[in-house]
Amino acid sequence: MPKNNARKITDKSDAATTAKKFLMVGPKTKAVVNFRGDLLCDIKKKGYEVVVVVPENENKSFFKENGIKVRLVSLNKNSLSVFGAFSYYRNLKRIIRDEAPDKVLSFTIKPVIFGSIAANRAGVKEIYSLICGLGMIFSSDTLKMHVLRFVGSHLYKYALKYNKKVIFQNRDDINEFVARELVKRSQCELVNGSGVNLKKFTRNKLPKGKVSFLMVSRVIREKGVLEYFKAAKIVKEKYPDVTFSYIGAIDKNKNAISMDELRSFIDEGVIEYISETNHVEKYVGNCSVFVLPTYYREGIPRTLLEAMAMGRPILTTNTPGCRETIIEGENGYFVKVKRANDLANKIIFMIEHKSDLQKMGDKSYQMCLEKFTIEIVDERMFEIMEVK
Repeated sequence: MPKNNARKITDKSDAATTAKKFLMVGPKTKAVVNFRGDLLCDIKKKGYEVVVVVPENENKSFFKENGIKVRLVSLNKNSLSVFGAFSYYRNLKRIIRDEAPDKVLSFTIKPVIFGSIAANRAGVKEIYSLICGLGMIFSSDTLKMHVLRFVGSHLYKYALKYNKKVIFQNRDDINEFVARELVKRSQCELVNGSGVNLKKFTRNKLPKGKVSFLMVSRVIREKGVLEYFKAAKIVKEKYPDVTFSYIGAIDKNKNAISMDELRSFIDEGVIEYISETNHVEKYVGNCSVFVLPTYYREGIPRTLLEAMAMGRPILTTNTPGCRETIIEGENGYFVKVKRANDLANKIIFMIEHKSDLQKMGDKSYQMCLEKFTIEIVDERMFEIMEVK
């Protein structure tokens, strides 16, 4: 009898040491929680032990409540330091080797490159990367970005060969990576963005009264921030009572727009500026039309999906990632890149066709239900990564 009890205890111990483990490498805690939090919780429900590797632990309550382990690793995502990159890789390898996960998923450029290499060196067999758009190095034509594109492409090619699957959010990015020979087409898989939680972003009717517009983004040029501000100023000359709101904290990125450039629009009452909020859904619910005139290489912008989930017509550009969210004339319209005048004309069109906006918002919601819910996206991610 004592021997049998001892055997049972050993069995439990063995089961604990062989439990499935999933490790995610992310650029910062906020991005992990906001964009991958639902995915991590659903993986946890599948019986996996979940570990997140991030540079800081700002959302301790989320991870504690959901039983997710956090490992910290130093990362300056904007630094070009070779020493810093090597230090990041070395620390990632140490952590991954220590955790010994069954599967590793990384997202954004540095975690993808160094996370993939580190996971391979640590002996992980199932390595996955999520390409959430190609960012500024594939959307800017400056000399610096040409150099970064050259270096980044070579690093991507080296790192992605260790991946079982590379997951993209739009076909344009797949085609770009395959054409540049950064990844084999057989490795590529497609998901519809990061998904949107319909329990948080709930559908509601458009507000009564004057048509109002909202943009939410990082305060960088490539998002089309200045075009939105300039278009608002043009429109208010004809329709002074129309309101334009903008949500976005000033970015530390070198391509960020300074507050000095925005100040005149805010002081003149052209734009209602909100620096940051944890309740963006409240502001989306109060707007009539959502605007994102970006020319940044997006995956599929989460802000557009959130607006669609709440039943909002949208104005955005016909660029990779954004074009997936619009059926022209049915739930919104495309605007020309870097053309404030064209954006102003489309905004005026929406104002003058106010009676069509509810129908367009209904179409946005229907598109979201069919393609972009967190349940649809997570199920696709499980299928790709064989999370059972």
